[in-house]
Amino acid sequence: MQRSSPKKTILLSAKNFRFGLVVSTFNREIGLRLEKGARHFLEERGAEKSNIQTFFVPGAFEIPLLLKKLAESGKYDALVALGVVIRGETAHFDYVAGEASRGIAQVAYDFGLPVGFGLLTTENKKQALDRGDKGEEAASAALEMIHQLKKV
Repeated sequence: MQRSSPKKTILLSAKNFRFGLVVSTFNREIGLRLEKGARHFLEERGAEKSNIQTFFVPGAFEIPLLLKKLAESGKYDALVALGVVIRGETAHFDYVAGEASRGIAQVAYDFGLPVGFGLLTTENKKQALDRGDKGEEAASAALEMIHQLKKV
């Protein structure tokens, strides 16, 4: 098994790649912050604004379905899932977070397409707000996977 070591000094290019960002509008402020971070990262790496499309869904549970439709379209080199699920007083958190996470991963597996995972699962809103760079991290993971898959 070949392993490639990460090289922090090499900046991977996003030029000429197409990205679909799927953002949950439940906890809108946080979703928009994640989207801004992902978009900023990709543009900083050379992606053209026209090659980054953002799609909004009502909640985290709906993210996988739209990811699947975008993957089926064949228009994107990578997708990025962005949103937050904040724990409440019931088990609802566990179901939504678990199913959304499973669905996001399933799209990547089924389509062999990089899907950056930017779904925050937090105990409260403050924790979510403190993780503002996770949109960038999810976009970075998607970009890195594009480059890794091109090597195979």
